[in-house]
Amino acid sequence: MALAATPALIRLPVWRARFVLFALVAAFGVLVGRSVYLQAVKTDFLQMKGESRFSRVIEVPATRGRILDRNGEAVAISTPVRSIWAIPEDVDAKPEQLKKLAALLSTDGRELERKFADTARDFVYLKRQIPPELADRVAALGIPGVYAHREFRRYYPGGEVMAHVIGFTGVEDAGQEGMELAFQDTLAGKAGSRRVIKDRLGRIVEDIESIRGAQDGRDLTLSVDGKIQNLAYGALKAAVEAHKAKAGAIVVLDVRTGEVLALANLPTYNPNNRGKLTGAQLRNRVMTDLFEPGSTAKPLTVALAMEAGKVSPATVIQTAPGSLTIANRTIRDAHPGGAMSVAQVIQKSSNVGTAKIALSLSREEMWDMFRRVGFGAAPALGFPGEAQGRLRAWKTWRPIEQATMSYGYGLSVSLIQLARAYSVFARDGELVPLTLTRTDMPVAGKQVISADTARAMRAMLEMAVQPGGTAPRARMMGWRVGGKTGTAHKQENGGYAANKYVSSFVGFGPISDPRIVIAVMIDEPSAGQHYGGAVAAPVFSQVMQGALRRLGVTPDAPMQPIELPGEGEEVKEST
Repeated sequence: MALAATPALIRLPVWRARFVLFALVAAFGVLVGRSVYLQAVKTDFLQMKGESRFSRVIEVPATRGRILDRNGEAVAISTPVRSIWAIPEDVDAKPEQLKKLAALLSTDGRELERKFADTARDFVYLKRQIPPELADRVAALGIPGVYAHREFRRYYPGGEVMAHVIGFTGVEDAGQEGMELAFQDTLAGKAGSRRVIKDRLGRIVEDIESIRGAQDGRDLTLSVDGKIQNLAYGALKAAVEAHKAKAGAIVVLDVRTGEVLALANLPTYNPNNRGKLTGAQLRNRVMTDLFEPGSTAKPLTVALAMEAGKVSPATVIQTAPGSLTIANRTIRDAHPGGAMSVAQVIQKSSNVGTAKIALSLSREEMWDMFRRVGFGAAPALGFPGEAQGRLRAWKTWRPIEQATMSYGYGLSVSLIQLARAYSVFARDGELVPLTLTRTDMPVAGKQVISADTARAMRAMLEMAVQPGGTAPRARMMGWRVGGKTGTAHKQENGGYAANKYVSSFVGFGPISDPRIVIAVMIDEPSAGQHYGGAVAAPVFSQVMQGALRRLGVTPDAPMQPIELPGEGEEVKEST
């Protein structure tokens, strides 16, 4: 067969082979040129692409500042913990590994499978804030795509005793309540950042540079004395339990510096274990709960009348027949009396006597007095949730309302406002500014009444805790004290509940040179006693005695046991 007759051996044109060779050479040249361009001329492109895949900026957490009591004891500290997270797309766990992981994290295996199946997410937390040793056991499982990073968790050595002062932080280590929230900016510090190189498994293979250094938070020193706080909490808890009360609160103030030495509430909670928190446990009743102060407001009315020249401690007020009718309302005394001196009106807690004194004053004068001692305005401690209280404009007061406000009905205050108001009597007429941080130095107050009136009121309030007064159970061995009981019906359904009371006591000591003001409130005592002299005054006595000892205050009375009145012997204040 001839060669030309074989189709497979047909000769191709020479130009076609040359064209293919030229195309290949040109393509190769383009590739070489592009490579040179990218690697020698425009290097930032490849670097940007590489960094987008492997370079990461990671946060360097700042250590939160400690919270200390006034004596330097830590009441809130940060402890290192780990958080377990995963990249769902990279997770490759065997059934046995998954089972062990679920057991270590105390979670359901199906929940883990659901998280791992969500490959649309680049990042998912499996468990936050676990102990480092547990995180090490998770890492030992060797599951691809599962990692741990360092965090901090707050620990509160004071537990439930200090809970309402300090508050707590959330899972992101930010303040949620109390001083943790109020001083968030001071305590938190500022996180830093570093640039690192990670491999495809998320492991750091090179630490490149520090972008911004972490600034640790600053420590915060409180005004609270841990020993006095424990004493106040213990006494309050015992009273709430003994009287089967709904709740209770206590606050202790240093009248020289305005420092809050103790603040406690019940119910309370453990900030280290908040799994079953309720609103009642979280409420800082000293700061946020409002109540009608009852008879504890009477000394303010009498002090105003003395300042206005209407009465003196010896002025006689006729309280017979133990009732006073204004319009269609009748004010009554628990124990009807006759002619009483103003000092006895305070000592016996006469509603009728106080109302008659109040009606000799103008409505505007009374309103102004309440405002000047801090009622109707938040105490400006910078604490979350501080209540303003309720004090209506004087122009709206009717005569019966003016009379009832004189003994604490028709206005509402917080316990911290009430304690602060009594600093006027303890500081020779000055209203002291308050603080929750350590101060040490005496502070200047605002003059509200004259020093002479304040001293006269101290003498009358000392009479109130003596035999024949409403609060002999407030007395103690070694120091003279003064104060006033309060027993107010609680508001309910637009009126007042017949058998629900707020029992209170607020006082100061020692009388010769007052150093401390203490206010106590017991909400709905239901074990048979409800008068402030029987329920709240003993708490005051126990805490005052311990606090004065703690502060090294010189006794101003004989160190002899005090004989307390028997059951039913003390005078009961009018409600």
